[in-house]
Amino acid sequence: MITPLAAVAVLVSGSIVAPVPQVMAALGDSITSGFNACGWYVSCTSRSWAAGKDPAVGSHFTRLGMKDGNLNFAVPGSTSADLRAQVGKAVAAKAEYVTILIGAQDVCAGTEKTMTPVPVFERRVTESLAALRTGLPGARVFVASIPDLRRLWQAGKDNPIARTFWTLGRICRPMLAAPDSTKRKDVQRRARVRDRVMDFNRVLERACAGYGPNCRSDGGAVFSFPYTLDHISKWDFFHPNAAGQRALADQTFKHGFDRTDARRQG
Repeated sequence: MITPLAAVAVLVSGSIVAPVPQVMAALGDSITSGFNACGWYVSCTSRSWAAGKDPAVGSHFTRLGMKDGNLNFAVPGSTSADLRAQVGKAVAAKAEYVTILIGAQDVCAGTEKTMTPVPVFERRVTESLAALRTGLPGARVFVASIPDLRRLWQAGKDNPIARTFWTLGRICRPMLAAPDSTKRKDVQRRARVRDRVMDFNRVLERACAGYGPNCRSDGGAVFSFPYTLDHISKWDFFHPNAAGQRALADQTFKHGFDRTDARRQG
């Protein structure tokens, strides 16, 4: 007797071809919303690494062979405190595939002292993933690591336009304040902020592992990617441009789920 699962999965060379998701939900902050990827201080969801339709980006949505059902619930400025509400939207939409990239805004607070503490970040992420697993037990979930923010400073610190944007816009002050300073206090501050990013990434990886086989993380691929200013929007010298969104899609998708995934879902 052919089971419902067998009816929607085709055996090819020992691998199971997973059914194309009918609905996907992209969760996170301005990176996932495609902020400044196509214009002046606007979100450009069509260029999102996760759910965008722009073929030049090659998002998870397009690589999975989806034609519709790409829901982007990411909101610029979101922190881990906002993830639970976004999960609620994904559950309500009955998403079958969910991507998460969160934490950059927890680091890019007003000051180093107001960055989200690691235990608070862990509690929020763990509770959000628990709600996602309860609400969507059969969904596949992909969790991306946070980019290395110190790499952004390294890429732009010698560019006077980038330094001007960072300073006048007060962009990610914990990392990018006094961008041309080589004083010991500023060098140490940047190192501490980078440590916080790495701490958050370890939390995200642990939380995904605890979720079970329906969750995969990128293993730090986004954090380790050696991006340059060519990947960064010239509208603010902070957010990924179209090339940056493409790089995010490239780095993440190869660590996630594809059409010939050998694991049974659900």
